[in-house]
Amino acid sequence: MAIKNKQKQVREIIKCGKDPTHFFNTYVKIQHPTKGTIPFKTYDFQDQCVEDFRQHRFNIVLKSRQLGLSTISAAYAAWLAIFYKDKNILVIATKLSVAQNFIRKVKFVLHSMPKWLLLPEIVNNNKQALEFSNGSTIKAIPTSEDAGRSEALTLLIVDEAAFVRNFDTIWTGLYPTLSTGGQAIVLSTPNGVGGQYYDLWRQAESGENVFNPIKLPWDVHPDRDDVWFAEETKNMSKKQIAQELLCDFQASGETFLQAEDIEHFRQMIKDPIERWGPDMNAWIWDYPLSSKKYVISADVSRGDASDYSTFHVIDTELSTVACEYRGKLPPDKFAQVLAEAGRRYNNATICPESNSYGYAVIMKLRDLDYKNIYFENEKDYYSFLYGGGDISKAGFSTQQKSRNMILTKLEEVLRTKQIRIYSSRFYEEMKTFVWEGKKAQARKGANDDLIMCLAIGVWLYDTNPQYAKQSVDINAAMLAGFGVNRTEISDTVLKSPAITTDGSNYTKDVRKSWDSQNSPFKNFDWLLK
Repeated sequence: MAIKNKQKQVREIIKCGKDPTHFFNTYVKIQHPTKGTIPFKTYDFQDQCVEDFRQHRFNIVLKSRQLGLSTISAAYAAWLAIFYKDKNILVIATKLSVAQNFIRKVKFVLHSMPKWLLLPEIVNNNKQALEFSNGSTIKAIPTSEDAGRSEALTLLIVDEAAFVRNFDTIWTGLYPTLSTGGQAIVLSTPNGVGGQYYDLWRQAESGENVFNPIKLPWDVHPDRDDVWFAEETKNMSKKQIAQELLCDFQASGETFLQAEDIEHFRQMIKDPIERWGPDMNAWIWDYPLSSKKYVISADVSRGDASDYSTFHVIDTELSTVACEYRGKLPPDKFAQVLAEAGRRYNNATICPESNSYGYAVIMKLRDLDYKNIYFENEKDYYSFLYGGGDISKAGFSTQQKSRNMILTKLEEVLRTKQIRIYSSRFYEEMKTFVWEGKKAQARKGANDDLIMCLAIGVWLYDTNPQYAKQSVDINAAMLAGFGVNRTEISDTVLKSPAITTDGSNYTKDVRKSWDSQNSPFKNFDWLLK
């Protein structure tokens, strides 16, 4: 639109500054993939997005492909920088080429405008940044953990956030930069269950955070109908359809469990009633009952790397994880905590994963004179129990075949809701435990130590006849577990050091019991202090 009258130009400048959709539809041109350069005529759903951007500080967009949201975001960033002073706009992209493409879209908006409307001059122009004479800047950068940390931002745009590597770390660093009133627009197609983007979206939908959720599946576009959908999807997989068009987190990912199963365990999360251990990373939800039998499965790490040492204490009657540990103690210290857990929970059967550092833990358990260690062969177990036996045969050896076996059983138990798990740490691992080809494992940058540990524990009592004889039939227990009411805690329950049923001191009571039985563990009672 050519306006030569100065007064009309001023009125039009004011109108464009107040109404970005008027600015887009009247003065902006875009590059269409097939039609070339065309006027930017926005659709109703795009106009509503712009209105949401203006009305809400924090917006999260779950979108289908090819809805023009990247173009809208670029045009919105250009509008904000042109018509307002000292605006600092940062765009985070999945890679350098995407960041540069965003800046190209901004430049195309600027070049399509009449010169009288572009009031500030461009004083700095490169492939990743634009700086204007009014003090505003637009910068687009690829993923980096320290991206924008030192800047006070007016607007943060995160493009394809579900695919941004280490987005949780990036968001933690960037959120404080918005504290002075800055806005955020987080856009993405889905990429399975789990990750920071999924969490932000789920929390936004349920009103648990400050984000305004905007969902844009394929059919919000007025030019798309069932015929278009059928043609578009005829050569696409189920995952591709879910990811590219349906805004479906569940089907778009390759998570070990389905989204509704993962959500079940999220709803079960509750705080532990006690935290103990030298690092306070052993969480207790149920204190032991004297009449109960327990099994403890353990997964061992080096203690100073990215992986964790873990254990689960499983109540075999109620099919409940009564206690859980996840920490980075060295193997010898971990073995001490493991032995203490075993003593607390009625001399529970301890089954460590025997590979690598697991063997060191097994040897330490032997040195601590802990007798109830898992042996695959019953004869080996009794030989060890009575003073002989080959300790190298203790524990569970995780090879590829056995790994697949125990994970198959775990998936069944979790999917059919046969076990109670209250841990937020376990839930976080489930969200990022995915299929990579034919192997189930933690997504890059995540952990699966608690999952593998529980898989060992479930397998132990579900399939091993030796321990089924020593304890209970896990098949019956698992199926009946949710129908069993918890027994009232008796006078003989081992409780926390602070409280007992009769008000006496737990440490003294336990020491007295140990002394009366001439317990070999009394030399390690410092762990209870």
